[in-house]
Amino acid sequence: MKAPQVTRTVPALRRIVDAYRRRGDTIALVPTMGALHRGHLALIRIARKRARRVVVSIFVNPTQFAPNEDFASYPRRFTADLAALEAEKIDVVWAPSAAVMYPEGFATRIEPAGAAQAGLEDKFRPHFFGGVATVVCKLFTQAAPDFALFGEKDYQQLRVITQMAKDLDLPVKIVGVPTVREKDGLALSSRNAYLSAEERAAAPVLYRVLKASAARIKQGDAVELVLDDGRNEIIRTGFALDYLEARHALTLEPIASRDEVPIRLLVAAKIGKTRLIDNVAV
Repeated sequence: MKAPQVTRTVPALRRIVDAYRRRGDTIALVPTMGALHRGHLALIRIARKRARRVVVSIFVNPTQFAPNEDFASYPRRFTADLAALEAEKIDVVWAPSAAVMYPEGFATRIEPAGAAQAGLEDKFRPHFFGGVATVVCKLFTQAAPDFALFGEKDYQQLRVITQMAKDLDLPVKIVGVPTVREKDGLALSSRNAYLSAEERAAAPVLYRVLKASAARIKQGDAVELVLDDGRNEIIRTGFALDYLEARHALTLEPIASRDEVPIRLLVAAKIGKTRLIDNVAV
Protein backbone atom coordinates (compact mmCIF):
# COMPACT_ATOMS: atom_id res chain seq x y z
CA MET A 1 0.00 0.00 0.00
CA LYS A 2 1.45 3.36 -1.03
CA ALA A 3 1.60 5.96 1.72
CA PRO A 4 0.26 9.42 0.87
CA GLN A 5 2.73 12.24 0.37
CA VAL A 6 2.89 14.42 3.48
CA THR A 7 3.70 18.02 2.68
CA ARG A 8 4.12 20.93 5.08
CA THR A 9 5.05 23.95 2.94
CA VAL A 10 3.04 25.84 0.34
CA PRO A 11 5.72 25.59 -2.41
CA ALA A 12 5.93 21.81 -1.94
CA LEU A 13 2.15 21.45 -2.14
CA ARG A 14 1.99 23.60 -5.24
CA ARG A 15 4.65 21.53 -6.99
CA ILE A 16 2.53 18.42 -6.41
CA VAL A 17 -0.69 20.13 -7.53
CA ASP A 18 1.00 21.58 -10.63
CA ALA A 19 2.21 18.09 -11.60
CA TYR A 20 -1.34 16.74 -11.27
CA ARG A 21 -2.65 19.57 -13.42
CA ARG A 22 -0.10 18.94 -16.16
CA ARG A 23 -1.37 15.35 -16.34
CA GLY A 24 -4.96 16.54 -16.54
CA ASP A 25 -5.91 15.10 -13.14
CA THR A 26 -8.86 16.50 -11.24
CA ILE A 27 -8.36 17.25 -7.54
CA ALA A 28 -10.69 16.96 -4.55
CA LEU A 29 -9.89 18.56 -1.19
CA VAL A 30 -11.20 17.33 2.17
CA PRO A 31 -10.37 19.94 4.83
CA THR A 32 -10.11 18.52 8.37
CA MET A 33 -8.71 19.37 11.78
CA GLY A 34 -7.56 15.76 12.23
CA ALA A 35 -8.83 13.34 14.89
CA LEU A 36 -10.40 11.54 11.93
CA HIS A 37 -13.54 9.43 12.35
CA ARG A 38 -16.01 7.65 10.07
CA GLY A 39 -17.57 10.95 9.08
CA HIS A 40 -14.28 12.15 7.64
CA LEU A 41 -13.75 8.83 5.89
CA ALA A 42 -17.17 9.17 4.25
CA LEU A 43 -16.06 12.53 2.84
CA ILE A 44 -12.84 10.98 1.56
CA ARG A 45 -14.62 8.09 -0.16
CA ILE A 46 -16.95 10.47 -1.98
CA ALA A 47 -13.95 12.63 -2.88
CA ARG A 48 -12.28 9.63 -4.49
CA LYS A 49 -15.35 9.11 -6.66
CA ARG A 50 -15.38 12.76 -7.68
CA ALA A 51 -11.74 13.30 -8.60
CA ARG A 52 -8.59 11.50 -9.74
CA ARG A 53 -6.53 12.91 -6.86
CA VAL A 54 -7.51 13.52 -3.23
CA VAL A 55 -5.81 15.98 -0.90
CA VAL A 56 -6.71 15.86 2.82
CA SER A 57 -5.66 18.81 4.94
CA ILE A 58 -5.01 18.40 8.66
CA PHE A 59 -4.78 21.72 10.44
CA VAL A 60 -6.22 22.67 13.83
CA ASN A 61 -7.02 26.27 12.98
CA PRO A 62 -6.36 28.59 15.92
CA THR A 63 -8.28 31.53 14.46
CA GLN A 64 -11.66 29.78 14.80
CA PHE A 65 -11.26 29.15 18.54
CA ALA A 66 -12.09 31.80 21.14
CA PRO A 67 -9.76 32.12 24.17
CA ASN A 68 -12.24 30.17 26.35
CA GLU A 69 -12.62 27.30 23.85
CA ASP A 70 -10.82 23.99 23.51
CA PHE A 71 -7.94 24.76 21.11
CA ALA A 72 -5.25 23.42 23.46
CA SER A 73 -7.19 20.25 24.29
CA TYR A 74 -8.65 19.59 20.84
CA PRO A 75 -7.72 15.97 19.99
CA ARG A 76 -4.60 15.59 17.88
CA ARG A 77 -3.78 12.10 16.59
CA PHE A 78 -1.60 12.64 13.55
CA THR A 79 0.01 9.19 13.49
CA ALA A 80 -3.36 7.43 13.68
CA ASP A 81 -4.82 9.85 11.14
CA LEU A 82 -2.00 9.13 8.72
CA ALA A 83 -2.58 5.38 9.01
CA ALA A 84 -6.29 5.87 8.29
CA LEU A 85 -5.52 8.02 5.25
CA GLU A 86 -3.06 5.47 3.91
CA ALA A 87 -5.78 2.81 4.18
CA GLU A 88 -8.09 5.09 2.18
CA LYS A 89 -5.43 5.45 -0.54
CA ILE A 90 -5.48 9.24 -0.61
CA ASP A 91 -2.73 11.04 -2.49
CA VAL A 92 -1.58 13.97 -0.37
CA VAL A 93 -1.77 15.02 3.28
CA TRP A 94 -1.43 18.79 3.58
CA ALA A 95 -0.29 19.37 7.17
CA PRO A 96 0.98 22.93 7.58
CA SER A 97 2.00 24.46 10.89
CA ALA A 98 0.34 27.60 12.25
CA ALA A 99 3.49 29.50 11.29
CA VAL A 100 3.06 28.39 7.67
CA MET A 101 -0.63 29.31 7.57
CA TYR A 102 -0.26 32.54 9.52
CA PRO A 103 3.33 33.74 9.10
CA GLU A 104 4.69 36.75 10.93
CA GLY A 105 2.98 39.87 9.64
CA PHE A 106 -0.17 38.06 8.48
CA ALA A 107 -2.84 40.77 8.40
CA THR A 108 -5.77 39.73 6.19
CA ARG A 109 -9.06 38.20 7.30
CA ILE A 110 -12.31 37.40 5.50
CA GLU A 111 -15.43 38.59 7.32
CA PRO A 112 -18.46 36.78 5.85
CA ALA A 113 -22.01 38.09 6.19
CA GLY A 114 -25.29 36.51 5.07
CA ALA A 115 -25.58 33.03 6.55
CA ALA A 116 -22.58 33.81 8.79
CA GLN A 117 -24.74 36.35 10.64
CA ALA A 118 -27.87 34.26 11.06
CA GLY A 119 -27.92 34.34 14.86
CA LEU A 120 -27.05 30.65 15.20
CA GLU A 121 -23.41 29.61 15.75
CA ASP A 122 -22.33 33.20 15.18
CA LYS A 123 -24.36 34.35 18.19
CA PHE A 124 -22.43 32.05 20.52
CA ARG A 125 -19.08 32.00 18.66
CA PRO A 126 -18.84 35.43 16.99
CA HIS A 127 -15.19 34.87 16.02
CA PHE A 128 -15.87 31.53 14.35
CA PHE A 129 -16.88 32.13 10.75
CA GLY A 130 -14.23 34.76 10.10
CA GLY A 131 -11.64 32.20 11.14
CA VAL A 132 -13.25 29.44 9.08
CA ALA A 133 -13.70 31.56 5.95
CA THR A 134 -10.12 32.82 6.08
CA VAL A 135 -8.51 29.41 6.53
CA VAL A 136 -10.74 27.69 3.97
CA CYS A 137 -10.07 30.39 1.39
CA LYS A 138 -6.34 29.86 1.99
CA LEU A 139 -6.75 26.09 1.61
CA PHE A 140 -8.59 26.59 -1.68
CA THR A 141 -5.83 28.89 -2.93
CA GLN A 142 -3.09 26.50 -1.82
CA ALA A 143 -4.54 23.20 -3.09
CA ALA A 144 -6.47 24.58 -6.11
CA PRO A 145 -9.12 21.84 -5.93
CA ASP A 146 -11.91 21.22 -8.42
CA PHE A 147 -14.09 19.93 -5.56
CA ALA A 148 -14.11 20.49 -1.82
CA LEU A 149 -16.15 18.27 0.48
CA PHE A 150 -17.74 19.28 3.78
CA GLY A 151 -20.08 17.44 6.12
CA GLU A 152 -23.64 18.66 6.58
CA LYS A 153 -23.30 18.32 10.37
CA ASP A 154 -21.70 21.78 10.35
CA TYR A 155 -24.57 23.09 8.26
CA GLN A 156 -24.15 26.82 8.83
CA GLN A 157 -20.47 26.45 8.00
CA LEU A 158 -21.38 24.64 4.78
CA ARG A 159 -23.69 27.49 3.76
CA VAL A 160 -21.07 30.13 4.61
CA ILE A 161 -18.34 28.38 2.60
CA THR A 162 -20.65 27.77 -0.35
CA GLN A 163 -21.55 31.47 -0.44
CA MET A 164 -17.92 32.55 -0.03
CA ALA A 165 -16.80 30.43 -2.98
CA LYS A 166 -19.60 31.87 -5.09
CA ASP A 167 -19.04 35.48 -4.04
CA LEU A 168 -15.26 35.38 -4.56
CA ASP A 169 -15.53 33.50 -7.91
CA LEU A 170 -13.39 30.67 -6.57
CA PRO A 171 -13.14 27.86 -9.16
CA VAL A 172 -14.18 25.07 -6.81
CA LYS A 173 -17.44 23.16 -6.45
CA ILE A 174 -18.53 22.80 -2.81
CA VAL A 175 -20.02 19.37 -2.10
CA GLY A 176 -22.09 18.82 1.05
CA VAL A 177 -22.10 15.25 2.39
CA PRO A 178 -24.88 13.89 4.66
CA THR A 179 -24.06 13.55 8.36
CA VAL A 180 -22.67 10.19 9.46
CA ARG A 181 -24.23 8.94 12.69
CA GLU A 182 -23.80 6.34 15.39
CA LYS A 183 -26.47 3.63 15.53
CA ASP A 184 -28.41 5.65 18.13
CA GLY A 185 -28.39 8.75 15.93
CA LEU A 186 -25.62 10.80 17.52
CA ALA A 187 -23.79 12.76 14.83
CA LEU A 188 -20.14 11.78 14.61
CA SER A 189 -17.81 14.48 15.90
CA SER A 190 -14.25 14.61 17.17
CA ARG A 191 -15.66 16.29 20.29
CA ASN A 192 -17.74 13.21 21.17
CA ALA A 193 -14.55 11.89 22.76
CA TYR A 194 -15.09 14.42 25.56
CA LEU A 195 -18.43 12.86 26.65
CA SER A 196 -18.64 10.85 29.85
CA ALA A 197 -20.60 7.58 29.73
CA GLU A 198 -23.67 9.28 31.22
CA GLU A 199 -23.44 12.22 28.85
CA ARG A 200 -22.96 9.89 25.88
CA ALA A 201 -26.15 8.05 26.84
CA ALA A 202 -28.09 11.34 26.88
CA ALA A 203 -26.57 12.85 23.73
CA PRO A 204 -28.83 11.18 21.10
CA VAL A 205 -31.82 13.18 22.37
CA LEU A 206 -30.74 16.01 20.07
CA TYR A 207 -31.27 13.92 16.95
CA ARG A 208 -34.49 12.38 18.31
CA VAL A 209 -35.92 15.85 18.94
CA LEU A 210 -34.86 17.05 15.49
CA LYS A 211 -36.48 14.06 13.76
CA ALA A 212 -39.69 14.30 15.79
CA SER A 213 -39.90 18.08 15.25
CA ALA A 214 -39.38 17.72 11.50
CA ALA A 215 -42.15 15.11 11.31
CA ARG A 216 -44.57 17.35 13.22
CA ILE A 217 -43.83 20.38 11.05
CA LYS A 218 -44.36 18.27 7.92
CA GLN A 219 -47.78 17.17 9.16
CA GLY A 220 -48.80 20.78 9.75
CA ASP A 221 -48.17 21.55 13.43
CA ALA A 222 -47.32 25.19 14.21
CA VAL A 223 -43.57 25.71 13.89
CA GLU A 224 -43.05 27.69 17.09
CA LEU A 225 -45.14 25.27 19.17
CA VAL A 226 -43.07 22.35 17.86
CA LEU A 227 -39.83 24.14 18.62
CA ASP A 228 -40.94 25.04 22.15
CA ASP A 229 -41.76 21.38 22.85
CA GLY A 230 -38.39 20.32 21.48
CA ARG A 231 -36.51 22.91 23.52
CA ASN A 232 -38.20 21.76 26.70
CA GLU A 233 -37.35 18.12 26.03
CA ILE A 234 -33.69 18.93 25.40
CA ILE A 235 -33.45 20.96 28.61
CA ARG A 236 -35.19 18.23 30.63
CA THR A 237 -32.55 15.76 29.44
CA GLY A 238 -29.83 17.84 31.10
CA PHE A 239 -28.54 19.98 28.25
CA ALA A 240 -27.89 23.70 28.42
CA LEU A 241 -29.59 24.72 25.17
CA ASP A 242 -28.06 27.38 22.95
CA TYR A 243 -30.68 27.15 20.21
CA LEU A 244 -33.23 24.98 18.44
CA GLU A 245 -34.35 26.84 15.34
CA ALA A 246 -36.23 26.36 12.06
CA ARG A 247 -34.53 28.25 9.22
CA HIS A 248 -34.69 28.56 5.47
CA ALA A 249 -32.24 25.91 4.31
CA LEU A 250 -30.38 28.17 1.87
CA THR A 251 -30.34 31.61 3.50
CA LEU A 252 -30.70 30.48 7.16
CA GLU A 253 -33.24 33.27 7.63
CA PRO A 254 -35.94 32.56 10.27
CA ILE A 255 -39.17 31.03 9.01
CA ALA A 256 -42.64 31.32 10.46
CA SER A 257 -44.54 28.57 8.65
CA ARG A 258 -43.98 25.23 6.97
CA ASP A 259 -44.67 26.87 3.60
CA GLU A 260 -41.31 28.70 3.62
CA VAL A 261 -39.41 25.82 2.06
CA PRO A 262 -36.81 24.39 2.02
CA ILE A 263 -36.53 24.21 5.82
CA ARG A 264 -33.64 23.12 8.03
CA LEU A 265 -33.87 22.49 11.77
CA LEU A 266 -30.66 23.28 13.65
CA VAL A 267 -29.69 22.67 17.28
CA ALA A 268 -26.73 23.43 19.53
CA ALA A 269 -26.53 22.46 23.18
CA LYS A 270 -23.97 21.75 25.87
CA ILE A 271 -23.90 18.73 28.15
CA GLY A 272 -21.21 18.72 30.81
CA LYS A 273 -18.26 20.47 29.15
CA THR A 274 -19.10 19.30 25.63
CA ARG A 275 -20.98 21.38 23.09
CA LEU A 276 -22.79 19.42 20.37
CA ILE A 277 -24.50 20.60 17.18
CA ASP A 278 -26.81 18.83 14.73
CA ASN A 279 -29.40 19.53 12.04
CA VAL A 280 -31.94 17.82 9.79
CA ALA A 281 -33.94 18.74 6.72
CA VAL A 282 -37.72 19.06 7.03
